[in-house]
Amino acid sequence: MIKKHVGAVFFAFVALILCFMLFGFSTRKPVLITVSNGATVTDVANVLKKHDLVDSASSFKLAVRAQGGRIQVGQYEVPRGASAWRIAKMLVNGDVATTKIVIPEGMTIKQIKILLANDDSLSGDVNCAVGNMAPVCGVRDGDIFPDTYKVARGTMRLAVLDLARRKMDSVKAKMESRHVPKPLTGWRDVVTLASIVQKETPHTAEMPIVASVYLNRLRAGMRLQADPTVVYVLTDGLGDMQGEPLLSGHLKLDNPYNTYRNKGLPPGPIANVGAAAIRAVLKPADTNYLFFVADGNGGHKFSNSYEDHIKNRADWREIKKIKK
Repeated sequence: MIKKHVGAVFFAFVALILCFMLFGFSTRKPVLITVSNGATVTDVANVLKKHDLVDSASSFKLAVRAQGGRIQVGQYEVPRGASAWRIAKMLVNGDVATTKIVIPEGMTIKQIKILLANDDSLSGDVNCAVGNMAPVCGVRDGDIFPDTYKVARGTMRLAVLDLARRKMDSVKAKMESRHVPKPLTGWRDVVTLASIVQKETPHTAEMPIVASVYLNRLRAGMRLQADPTVVYVLTDGLGDMQGEPLLSGHLKLDNPYNTYRNKGLPPGPIANVGAAAIRAVLKPADTNYLFFVADGNGGHKFSNSYEDHIKNRADWREIKKIKK
């Protein structure tokens, strides 16, 4: 019995060693190597050798020479244990490391710039130099399409912003020819109302109903009375109260974006919108709703009379008391 037990332990130990040999090295993180403008093959070979990624600088240089002799600028995730030939092929072909930049729907330009500035996988400034007249330098809220963008590590932040701007241009080209519901008059109106819808609800299924409420209000000559427009004013375009409450006194602010004081749409979008919010405005639900209020479950209650709206608001206040 003892011999069998010793034998079992021995084989288990051998199996553990084999597993480590097969998988242990592959789980080590790759090393991020940057090939800058002007860097020579020798420069890169020495860096690789310094990080123990190649056995010798000469073997890497020989592999590069055999594959064309030129390496491309960029950041590379070089796996440990890769051959000099494989590493050389990566750098010759420009198989740079990539990163995903997620721009959430409903963010303002200011928030997007903060997001990009805080992403260490990107490079460069997020604001244009004085005198730069590139299209990306004049972006306003509503000009950016929120999405997930896969870019090379080290990509300039302004380049990512411009990528999102050009994506919005392509969305506009596909969607602006669709019927625009009255009283909206064009694409800018569509995106402006879509930005309010986007900020009012995160639920795609609810967006056409919210859009119908605001369109009904516009047709009836009523003020939109949309809280997010006031938040936009209070935060100087940031769009986030950062935990501070919106008070009744704030609704009296004298500003063109304050839809509690001014009839019609605000002067422009208050956020950057996704396709669902745009579609909701272009194809709103067929309702006669004029009011809505939070229902306590992440959605809203809708009504077509002020009396029902008052009741729904009272219900919401009771729900808030219970949740405290």
